[in-house]
Amino acid sequence: MTRFRPMKQGVLAGLLAQLLGGAALLHGASAGATGLVQAYEAALHNDPTYRAAFYDSESGKEYRALGRSGLLPQLSASYSANKNRSDLTVKPLPTTHPEYISRSRGVQLRQTLFNLDALARYKQGQAQSQYSEAVFSNQGQELVLRLAGAYFDAAVNSEQVALAQAQRDAQLEQKKLNERLFAKGEGTRTDVLETQARLDLTEAQLIEAQDNQRTALATLEAIVGEPVTSLDELGASFQVRPLQPSGYEQWQELALKNNPELQAQQFSIEASRQEINKNRAGHAPRLDFVASYNKGSAETLNTYTQDSVSRSIGVQLNIPLYSGGSVNAATRQASAAYEKARSEMDAKTSKVLIELRKQYNLALSSAARINALDKAVASAELLIKATEQSIKGGVRINADLLNAQQQLFVSKRDRAQARYGYLHAQLRLRAAAGSLAADDVVEVASYFR
Repeated sequence: MTRFRPMKQGVLAGLLAQLLGGAALLHGASAGATGLVQAYEAALHNDPTYRAAFYDSESGKEYRALGRSGLLPQLSASYSANKNRSDLTVKPLPTTHPEYISRSRGVQLRQTLFNLDALARYKQGQAQSQYSEAVFSNQGQELVLRLAGAYFDAAVNSEQVALAQAQRDAQLEQKKLNERLFAKGEGTRTDVLETQARLDLTEAQLIEAQDNQRTALATLEAIVGEPVTSLDELGASFQVRPLQPSGYEQWQELALKNNPELQAQQFSIEASRQEINKNRAGHAPRLDFVASYNKGSAETLNTYTQDSVSRSIGVQLNIPLYSGGSVNAATRQASAAYEKARSEMDAKTSKVLIELRKQYNLALSSAARINALDKAVASAELLIKATEQSIKGGVRINADLLNAQQQLFVSKRDRAQARYGYLHAQLRLRAAAGSLAADDVVEVASYFR
């Protein structure tokens, strides 16, 4: 089966060589796991939504040719052949019944000299093709966001499973320790029961995490079109990098200029404006250059014994006078559609800027949140050690240790979610600004090992 290869058409594919080169460097040590770059390259080939967008873009490219066709020469040829049997009476002679075959052959060339309708269709075709390209560019960025969202969701669920397994193992060891102490008369039955209760709860949480992991991996497989069994893990040294550019005003300027959704709407407005011009052209005259060559044989009863050849060259002027009001009605309808497109532009601009502000704020706040959670994890680890020492000294009890372990689990879980949320916010911010590209995928992939 031939694999789909549309990436050369997308705005993101311009850096595919760099992307694949980065994949070899970034993931050489973890060949058994599916890396983010590897998943992206597979999604470019296999994601059904992206494939549909690619073919829709291929269709949209033809609007240029369709619009241009009205301004180019139109050449047509015709041929006809008919067998005729006639009754011919020429008084006072008797009626005769001539039988003959009439033939007609012709070629006509027509070239528009002045046609406002054709000019409007040409400009509209240009705008429609540009609209299709902008939509496909947006779909390319949406592919990155969908892939990243699915990949991060699967990765964070994998971490949840690993954390739940580690917590279960720790509680299992704690239970064994409590049972040994109880057997020696140094512990209590309550400690054993408390640990068993927490262990049972952790087992249930582990089962839920495994179910979520399988669902997340299946979602990712649907995008990449290949089996996914394991993923790369975040590196041990996770560093939040400063935003480039740093100011919101610069991001807003980029979004208003480059966001593909806004660009598509601008082209939609232009197509609507040309629709008005196209309908107004119904009142305008049309001037064509026409040249023809025709050859006939026995074309009529009076000339059935004759052959003829005619050549003509000249201009043809058509002036519409009245069409029952349809031209004015269609123009008013197109004007309403134009105003609607302008209103939709305002709405989409507000939507893009709201998303831009949201992701910008999230990217900034994520740094402080990740830093706080790093401290929370370190504090929870110290708390466990301190609680173990306090239990030995008789100051703390078994329940305190179980609570400390739970606190560590929650802190690590929240930190993992915050880290993936930060990476996703970075990509979403660039998508809102219209600058998301394949090298951004490589940059995010550098956080993994």
